[in-house]
Amino acid sequence: MGLNRSTILAATAELSAAGLVSEEAPGDTGRRGRPSLVVRPEPGRAHVLAFDVAVDRVVAARVDLGGTIVERHEAVRPRAGADLDRVVEALTRFGRQLHRSAPAGSTCVGLGASYCGMIRPGDGMVRFGPELGWVDQAFGAELGRRLGLGRPVIVGNEAHLGAQAEQRRGAGRGLRNLVYLHGDVGVGGGIIVGGTLLDGDGGYGCEVGHMVINPYDGRPCGCGSRGCFEAEVGERALLDTAGRPADEFGRDAIRAVVDDAVRGDPRASDAVRRVGDWLGIGVANLINLFNPAMVIFGGMLRDLYPAAAATVQRRIATNVLPVARERIRLRICDLGDDATLIGAAELGFEELLSDPLATLARTGDRSLG
Repeated sequence: MGLNRSTILAATAELSAAGLVSEEAPGDTGRRGRPSLVVRPEPGRAHVLAFDVAVDRVVAARVDLGGTIVERHEAVRPRAGADLDRVVEALTRFGRQLHRSAPAGSTCVGLGASYCGMIRPGDGMVRFGPELGWVDQAFGAELGRRLGLGRPVIVGNEAHLGAQAEQRRGAGRGLRNLVYLHGDVGVGGGIIVGGTLLDGDGGYGCEVGHMVINPYDGRPCGCGSRGCFEAEVGERALLDTAGRPADEFGRDAIRAVVDDAVRGDPRASDAVRRVGDWLGIGVANLINLFNPAMVIFGGMLRDLYPAAAATVQRRIATNVLPVARERIRLRICDLGDDATLIGAAELGFEELLSDPLATLARTGDRSLG
């Protein structure tokens, strides 16, 4: 950090006095001499409320400094079209419950939310959520208004947030270049380049789900195009190829196909192989473009990738430049289905981390309206 020892000691003392960090003796380091103390986040002094809106569920949680989820509420989200009011109503109810149950002395320092769509930076407007028809929906502003905590809800795209969470706390911890693929009904992407999220000119970058990989006879996509990455590897592609009826959908249906494939069912095995081949083509393109150290699979791709790994790896061996595939690692996400929720919590903590003492002074506990 370029700071001298006395400056670090003074800063640590201030943060410790504010209850944000604690100093602990390290374990046995195997080194001679007196070891330095380890500074860790102090749970319970500051928390955020984090919200996650997926195609088929909504989640709210209270998350302590350090990324620990201490309380959560979850509900099914019906696939019923543009449902801003229903989503905000559920999250407001959960948020109020979480706020009231927070322990005395713990301050809510921020509100962060993840949404499965294209988010306008600054005001949390969902510009486009193709799976359920959200277009220019004022999600962040409306949730903040109804919560009544006197602070804004900072909203981010789910795959962008999942990428950042996995880089900071998950499978990609410490890596400066990675690709995170989040499967839901479709596929979203978060790309970290040089330690920074690649977000694009307007904040709508990394829409890898709409990278066209099968332009001539591809499946129709919710964006209006055909042969998009998510159309060829998303939920419906796998279920249709496996011969599952239209009224079967969701993670349980995906897992059922994968389980059947592992047991040797011919049609399920063929579906996993075919969809895995398209997944491999998309991953190969991304590796050639960005030369990441790791590709991480989240959402429903956590269930699909292990069964399709051999097919994906064959595509990489065939289609990726040798120098780019020398060190590539493929992993499922460490944070599981909470990757996007933890990413939303990180949004909520940004103000505290940038100016901790001033943020605590500004965000004394406020009653809900």
